[in-house]
Amino acid sequence: MKIDILKTHGSYNDFILIDEYSNDYGLNDEQRTSLTRTLCDRCHSIGADGILFIQKSDKADARMRIFNSDGTEPEMCGNGLRIAGRYITELLGTDNAVVETQKANLNVQKTDSIYEDIQTYEVLIGPVSFDVSTLPVIHSENTLQNTVIPKLSPDLSFTAVSMPNPHIITLVNEIRENQVAKIGKKANEIKDVFPKGVNVSFVKDLGDSKIFVQTYERGVGITNSCGTAMSASSLITCLLGINHPEKEVTVLNNGGMVRCKVNPLEQGGYSVLLRGNATYVFTGTLDFDFSQPEKAEFYLEEEFPQEEESYLKLEAYAKNVL
Repeated sequence: MKIDILKTHGSYNDFILIDEYSNDYGLNDEQRTSLTRTLCDRCHSIGADGILFIQKSDKADARMRIFNSDGTEPEMCGNGLRIAGRYITELLGTDNAVVETQKANLNVQKTDSIYEDIQTYEVLIGPVSFDVSTLPVIHSENTLQNTVIPKLSPDLSFTAVSMPNPHIITLVNEIRENQVAKIGKKANEIKDVFPKGVNVSFVKDLGDSKIFVQTYERGVGITNSCGTAMSASSLITCLLGINHPEKEVTVLNNGGMVRCKVNPLEQGGYSVLLRGNATYVFTGTLDFDFSQPEKAEFYLEEEFPQEEESYLKLEAYAKNVL
């Protein structure tokens, strides 16, 4: 089978995009899982944090499904939604669209560049819930806010929120990647606390409405960035009085930066607007035999060096902000 692919990234959280909207590949979920595990392998294939499958929808302009590199399907992906939004709006010839995700239909639109001439999209992240049953987290109270989880760490306090994928957030004075990896791995092993796993983020307040976030992503591991994690982190810092709702928060990460705006809702609760890049890297054709996935062959067709050069400038700018 020949499959067209597009390699992309949002804050260097990188994805392979497969267009099932325009192409009837006839894939089932077992095949999507096989594709994801094979193609996301950085040692033996193209390499990526996951695959975005763009599909038709009877509820919205299009549907996005995201499969993590381990083959699992999370509820949402903020960086992936920006990329899907760009692809869908360009496909439909519009500047905005409604995208169906697993838990909600979400707005996405092209917006002012986050830095110089970078392709920038703004997406609505939600629904947001602090109810531990929505993550789920096994906890004695209905919410888990700035609380120690003894089985995870005796020293760190976490706040739990679903965006709608599950997140726990801890604020620290310094972020050490080995600690993020250790705590993140452990959190996804203690099934009597997090039965479906969880994304774990460490957040450092930089002052002046700026934070730095590093995330251990469920189903992936340490990533350069995680869109819903950065949205969740912005929300938690607002609730703790570090930042302010309705004032844009600059979120720095190992892959660059995004901006988030926390919006209180009239009916109660919150939504978060996530604004950042949606960068195309290259396109190509994959020759894939599902009976022999290890023999997959990829043929490069087009690269987008200007987009990468522009993003490198943003990355350098973000490092100077630190």
